[in-house]
Amino acid sequence: MLKIRLARHGRKGRPFYRVVVQDSRNARDGRFVERVGHYDPLTDPATFEVDAERVKHWLSHGAQPTETVHRFLAKEGLIEPFQPKPRSKRAEAKKAAAAAAAAASAASDE
Repeated sequence: MLKIRLARHGRKGRPFYRVVVQDSRNARDGRFVERVGHYDPLTDPATFEVDAERVKHWLSHGAQPTETVHRFLAKEGLIEPFQPKPRSKRAEAKKAAAAAAAAASAASDE
């Protein structure tokens, strides 16, 4: 499976990232298929540049961006913003029970 992700470069304490298309089984900084851009978090504001045409090409061929790259691409307007998966019924019930318990303890304090 192909991923579009960040590969870290730069010296210690001075990170610089390349946006690469890479097989998900390869190491983070290992072999990649194509470099499509870069990200420099140390500039003010942070710099994120990609070749939009190549990113669209790889997305159409099934490459999946990581969450971080997805957020950056959405900010650039290349893809839709990230939509988290819906929570399970069990998680919703647990959240509702915690809210009810908090409300009950607040009511008993008054």
